[in-house]
Amino acid sequence: MSQVQIRPGPRRATRDGLRQFVETFAADHPPLSPGAADLTILDPERVRRKYGGVFNYLTRVELEVERNVLELRALMPDATETDRFFYEDVWSPQELQHGILLDAVQQGFGMTPAPADLTNVRPGIRVIGVLSHLPGMLGVIRLLYYLTGAATERSAVIAYSRLLDGLGAMGERAIAETVIAPIRRQEPGHFAFYRMSAETLLGEEGLSPWQLHLTRILRRHSFDLVGVNNRHQRAAFGDVARALGFDRDLDGIARQVSLVERELLWARHQGMQVPAYILSALEEAIALSIARH
Repeated sequence: MSQVQIRPGPRRATRDGLRQFVETFAADHPPLSPGAADLTILDPERVRRKYGGVFNYLTRVELEVERNVLELRALMPDATETDRFFYEDVWSPQELQHGILLDAVQQGFGMTPAPADLTNVRPGIRVIGVLSHLPGMLGVIRLLYYLTGAATERSAVIAYSRLLDGLGAMGERAIAETVIAPIRRQEPGHFAFYRMSAETLLGEEGLSPWQLHLTRILRRHSFDLVGVNNRHQRAAFGDVARALGFDRDLDGIARQVSLVERELLWARHQGMQVPAYILSALEEAIALSIARH
């Protein structure tokens, strides 16, 4: 069966270029140091009222990187060397420090950490890991991993940008500039890794039409918002979305979150502007948040 080659543009992503990018990113962006942060909060009660739920949610998501790594080991037992280097040695230490810093901030305005699941690898992940040994399946699983990572990190960039602006407008410059801004600077590199990885997989290695078709089916039925594994967390995501103003431009948010999969998974298939499953997930989270308040 013929291979589908997708050329992302003149500067085509390659495996060697991707590896060089990860090594350079790791050298330029070591894990953040809590000692460099100024945790001064001028009005703790005001910050808690406006952004307490945001900090609580983001802290949990960042700290759950420990479980995410366990899931990736189970999901892709034959992961590429570059994938493993990225998620084990670059992404994981960075995200863990993000969580530690965010937790320090939320403790500063009197909020206790939300329970984080650090060890529970879902059975479905293990089943998919076993299926990865079947012919052609590893490519499908890798593409799903890259698409999920891209959507997650794009969501993070938007969230931290909104939070940075909001804290700055409140005059809380210390935590804005020494906690949120440094975290915000690292997230685009994570997004770039997933985008380049997907482009390299499709453009240099190639996937067969049946692999892309299966990826579309699985993506449509498995997509969920970052940090959401149950109805309670979906409502909590809705709280975050409302606090950061996502609900005022859901279509725009969905377009940004779906950027990579629109370009690489759907553009040549249906010309899809925004995958319906992403917009639907955002709308459901907002509705659940409104309903419980």
